[in-house]
Amino acid sequence: MPDRKAAKRPAAKVPASVTSAVRRAVAFIDARQQDEADGPITLEELGRHCGLSPWHLQRQFKRVMGVSPRDYEESLRLVRFKKGLRTGAGVAAATFDAGFGSSSRVYERAGTALGMTPASYASGGKGAAIRYALAPSTLGQVLVAATGKGLCRVEMGADADTLIEDLTAEFPEADSIDRDDRALGPYLTEILRRIAGKAPLAELPLDIRMTAFQRQVWQALSRIPTGETRTYGAIAAAIGQPGAARAVGNTCGRNPVAIAIPCHRVLRNDWAIGGYAWGSERKQALIRAESTSLTTHSRPAGKKRVTG
Repeated sequence: MPDRKAAKRPAAKVPASVTSAVRRAVAFIDARQQDEADGPITLEELGRHCGLSPWHLQRQFKRVMGVSPRDYEESLRLVRFKKGLRTGAGVAAATFDAGFGSSSRVYERAGTALGMTPASYASGGKGAAIRYALAPSTLGQVLVAATGKGLCRVEMGADADTLIEDLTAEFPEADSIDRDDRALGPYLTEILRRIAGKAPLAELPLDIRMTAFQRQVWQALSRIPTGETRTYGAIAAAIGQPGAARAVGNTCGRNPVAIAIPCHRVLRNDWAIGGYAWGSERKQALIRAESTSLTTHSRPAGKKRVTG
């Protein structure tokens, strides 16, 4: 059964005055992004708008949002940039329209934000080399897929062919999507031991696209200890956005790497099991396995990094 006492431990309360100032800052950045794209907003400009010193605002913004004002603004630019690519604007036009000062800045961020070069992302993964591995588990077939930088997909299902079709649909223009159980063996082994309810033995490098909000939520999920659960509302409060429980739930549903980011550990606010992209029965089984394992195994003293 979920550990409700652990789940209800409150996060450190953020003063209302701080939350209000950060909300004004977020609204200011959002408005600027919608109205124009003439370079980054300075801390001084943002501080004047919010009535705080630049450095104090910087600290409080990161406390509430989990990212700096610059990182938040840049995540919005990246959203605009990716939208431009998808609508066929071309790399140069999308770069200009999103407000990046140069194409070099875009390519500097492309590895972590897109998981591939901008030109590749624009054409459904063209130029990307993706490998995948499959194995049976207690929850059905498991597929893990990775680029050279880390996991890009982890899925579960009853049918291996369907999982492969889903992967191909996600990256329709990839240069290659090949099965390689040997190379991805360490990733697959770690995912399978987590499905069995065991605490992580190794860190899993990820290569996934995310917005600033998704990053906050997924980081919060990764901090939930094995064998414990939280509610959507608790996660929303933990990232400083107590009214965003529904958005947290939607973000959990968009998690592209099941198990690696443990979205199964989050329940509805009434403690019902809630939805799960791979089925509520699998979610219940994962929670049960972790709770059972926690009572019979001690957590590992340290972690090593898995490389594929």
